[in-house]
Amino acid sequence: MTSPFSVRGRRALVAMRDERDISILRRQLGRLGMIVGECDPAEVRPQDDAHEIIIVDADAIPIRSDAAPAWKTHAPIIALIGTETPSRLKWLLDLQPASFLVKPLRSAGLYTALVVAFDSALRKKDAAAHIEKLEDRIRSRRLVFAAVLQIMRGHGLSETEAFVLIRQTAMRHRTTIEQLSAEIIAAGGMPNRTPRTA
Repeated sequence: MTSPFSVRGRRALVAMRDERDISILRRQLGRLGMIVGECDPAEVRPQDDAHEIIIVDADAIPIRSDAAPAWKTHAPIIALIGTETPSRLKWLLDLQPASFLVKPLRSAGLYTALVVAFDSALRKKDAAAHIEKLEDRIRSRRLVFAAVLQIMRGHGLSETEAFVLIRQTAMRHRTTIEQLSAEIIAAGGMPNRTPRTA
């Protein structure tokens, strides 16, 4: 995984109209070794992986209910903010930027905004993977618990004995406890391939 401190060679999309701001960003991003693309912020961008970060002038996008979702991509967003009205800030919160810069844009602060945005994206990705892993574990535990209950009822075993039987059978057949549990639930008891089917 790329370090958030390493920006050289990474692709940035600059979405703004103000030529002064575009010029500052073009120069600074170029000095940092980034590849820069440009577009008009009023255009709805396709959700693709062509850019690793998007720097958008949030003030240049009309406040509409459908505007913020159109900008949500896998790439982190750095929002350039000048207007601090409640409606604009609410729209900005819906955009969920990973970092921001304040107008008037200056050379200072861009690298910090980039590092914060890349780090935020990494943490978000790690958190999503962790949540998915935990959800898988919860689903697996439910499956195993249902199989243990079925074996307890079908064989007159205690919870510990039923789990040991499932574990030993899974090891003997070189499968996972979760896979065997799914087979037990589907078969309504221990599958026929096992020697113990009493």
